[in-house]
Amino acid sequence: MASLSLSNLNKIYDNNVQAVFDFNLDVKDGELIVLVGPSGCGKSTTLRMVAGLEDITSGQLIIDGKDVTQMPAKDRDIAMVFQNYALYAHMTVYENMAFSLTLRKEDPNVIHEKVLAAAEILGLTDQLNKKPRQLSGGQRQRVAMGRAIVRKPKVFLFDEPLSNLDAKLRGATRREILLLHKRLGATMLYVTHDQTEALTLADRIVCMSMGYVQQIGTPLELYDTPANVFVASFIGLPPMNMFDGVVEGGQITCQGFAYPLSESERELLREHEGKAVILGVRPENVVPDDEGYLEMDVTLNENLGQNTLVHGNVGGHRTTAKVRDWCSYRKGDRVRFSFNRVHFFDKETTNAIR
Repeated sequence: MASLSLSNLNKIYDNNVQAVFDFNLDVKDGELIVLVGPSGCGKSTTLRMVAGLEDITSGQLIIDGKDVTQMPAKDRDIAMVFQNYALYAHMTVYENMAFSLTLRKEDPNVIHEKVLAAAEILGLTDQLNKKPRQLSGGQRQRVAMGRAIVRKPKVFLFDEPLSNLDAKLRGATRREILLLHKRLGATMLYVTHDQTEALTLADRIVCMSMGYVQQIGTPLELYDTPANVFVASFIGLPPMNMFDGVVEGGQITCQGFAYPLSESERELLREHEGKAVILGVRPENVVPDDEGYLEMDVTLNENLGQNTLVHGNVGGHRTTAKVRDWCSYRKGDRVRFSFNRVHFFDKETTNAIR
């Protein structure tokens, strides 16, 4: 496996549309990095630049200490798993997995050993003689991963590999990818728009928006200490509640309620006195409280087993609480809540106030 370094990568297309701006990332040997963000944020373009499928407008790409910025894709020693599997329908599973090695004219005995080893890792040993049409979506994706594994590349690239699977298969295949990474100790770049995949798979997450990197960090860092409003609202499901307010007189006055500041919070926001801020609260930090300062008009109650999502309006603002209990609120009920943890963001810059 190998380390990977992306330095000041930019991608500008012929129509002068820039898809990626000044992308910087150092990937350690054996690290699993997830690029996450909404459609059009530049994550797949970045992955394709690493793969050699897109030219790099400017910047430098180094794989295992070697500058491969201008190197053709075939010489970069990477393997890519696509969203649509890209399997040859007329070939068996065995032939699909062996195809790249056959093109290299490797020894048939070596090819056989590598295919059997990959099939054992992925649980495909009894599927080797089948054609892709005889397999489920999850099995086809495993064949695509197996085709990458047999090559033993320096870097594995995954471009939204679970998007075509149903929810149950997506969860199962996600676990298989995580186990595969731990077993191979492989360096992996993984692209997804699903923040659940990012949180469960990544050693570190790169969160992107509009071609820019918004934050790089561990899943806990992005969830617990988001750098700005975009990261806070994109990472986490349901998304973080956001309230516009003004810091004044030891509290933040928002539409419909006032949040009382603790001593440490007053000190943190001392320079923002009289200024507009954004108060962010994750749904699990909105807790039922008969004496609470937040009164919600319930619009919807979603029971999820051990948790309940309570949706409602607070001062005309849609708000969600994630209650650790089975609740039976009805539309029109008025319920009081308080917050047990909050985040503060500068209204003008949208950056977190640390």
